[in-house]
Amino acid sequence: MSYATYSETVVPVEPQGAPRHVAYRAADLAEGHGDGARHTRSGVVLTRPVGTVSYTDPFVAHAAAQEFEYGQWTTAEVTVPFGFTDLIASWAASTPEGTWIEIAAQVRGTAGPSSWLTLARWSGDDSTVHPTSVPGQREATGRVSTDAWLAADGNEGLAWRLRVTLLRPAGTALSPTLGYLGAMVSALPAEPAGPSVPGPTVGRVLDVPSYSQRLHAGQYPHWDGGGDSWCSPTSTSMVMRYWTDGPYEHEFAWVEPDYVDRHVHHAVRHCFDYSYDGAGNWSFNTAYAARYGLDAFVTRLRDLTEAEEFVAAGIPLVASIRVVAGELDGAGYTASGHLLVIAGFTAGGDVVCHDPAAPDSASVRRVYRRAQLERAWLGASGGIVYVIHRPDAPLPPRHAEANW
Repeated sequence: MSYATYSETVVPVEPQGAPRHVAYRAADLAEGHGDGARHTRSGVVLTRPVGTVSYTDPFVAHAAAQEFEYGQWTTAEVTVPFGFTDLIASWAASTPEGTWIEIAAQVRGTAGPSSWLTLARWSGDDSTVHPTSVPGQREATGRVSTDAWLAADGNEGLAWRLRVTLLRPAGTALSPTLGYLGAMVSALPAEPAGPSVPGPTVGRVLDVPSYSQRLHAGQYPHWDGGGDSWCSPTSTSMVMRYWTDGPYEHEFAWVEPDYVDRHVHHAVRHCFDYSYDGAGNWSFNTAYAARYGLDAFVTRLRDLTEAEEFVAAGIPLVASIRVVAGELDGAGYTASGHLLVIAGFTAGGDVVCHDPAAPDSASVRRVYRRAQLERAWLGASGGIVYVIHRPDAPLPPRHAEANW
């Protein structure tokens, strides 16, 4: 994964209300430290394993323990110019069958350094290990909540580093390849500012495909009850199909042939977090998109004016929102957590969304009032988005406190 298309232009941020601190940094893998792994032109690979570990997949009935050789790669420490309270990692990796990776974070904060806390055990498919977050990790400095490290009360993060363990079946010459690694950290006020004022680039709407999760209701219920809950992978699929033809038909030949939009089922299977028991793990969704040659990461935006910049650059976004009854006109549903695609803006600044909660594909595209959608987004997830784009599609100019 390459981020060479980033513009070096810096755009000043105008403060609105309490500061919303957000910083995203892609780790320079060439500056990391390997122990049994090394950095190559294609990424970090396993070379001479430093040990073995026994792992029993907890999501396979009567599974036997397997022996895996491993090496590790640790990033240089990244210092942040503000005290942060959460961290979300993003990665791109190739995992040949039998191999997998584990991502862990260590935060140095005002309460001292944390232990290494595991954010994910991940593989590109579920044939070797079932991808999973690791619940129940808690210490004095913070805890892991599905896809995020969260600071404990009284602690603020000052710096972070990530460690990736690369694993392969003992006695083989296989290796996963880590191509990209990054993290977003933030410190948000209790209440979001707003509403934002439409900027000069409103009026553009991107031609994003329309897919409805509702069309899959009751299908493959072992994945979080079926399609009614598949908002995240359905949204990810819309943005992926905007950029690429992947996944390809031979990859989802296992899906029932009479089901529509069968590539969505493929996305569900490969975004699924077996501990969370859902396909809404933010990091897993972008890691899935990255398998198809796309640059993909999770970050937060400060308001919809930043989202406008992405649309102006031709890049749709997947946004994480909450829908309360009566607070998002035209939605027709409520949801404590929901993902949809920001596909554009009307000339007046309202938001053109592709909402997978629509009953059919024809009604996926809809317009939500700017202030309402912004509140549902910033008030729920703090402005979480999946940024997914082709490497040759430049991102907007970065702000002084760079969050992409």
